[in-house]
Amino acid sequence: MQRVCFLLKVRRDRIAEYRERHAAVWPEMCAALSATGWHNYSLFLRDDGLLVGYLETPDFEAARSAMEATDVNARWQAEMAPLFETLDGARPDEAMKPLTEVFHLA
Repeated sequence: MQRVCFLLKVRRDRIAEYRERHAAVWPEMCAALSATGWHNYSLFLRDDGLLVGYLETPDFEAARSAMEATDVNARWQAEMAPLFETLDGARPDEAMKPLTEVFHLA
């Protein structure tokens, strides 16, 4: 399993909305994530908008590509994009750049 961690930045004025939307993620979005290989997926949000994402998957690029091909992901990303800073025209899922793991205690 590949462990993947990434950072994004939620706009400070949209943090409450981001929390609300993630308190009620669409069931079809959760099903698509599971079906495409996103396991043990968590999001952590700091009060200043720093978002830390973590997931485990056999192949991150394959999981990402499989999600990108779903209709529900396109709809979710379109709704979420305005909540983020510095996407430079990319969707939030496209802006996820995995961090390099430097230590893991098994």
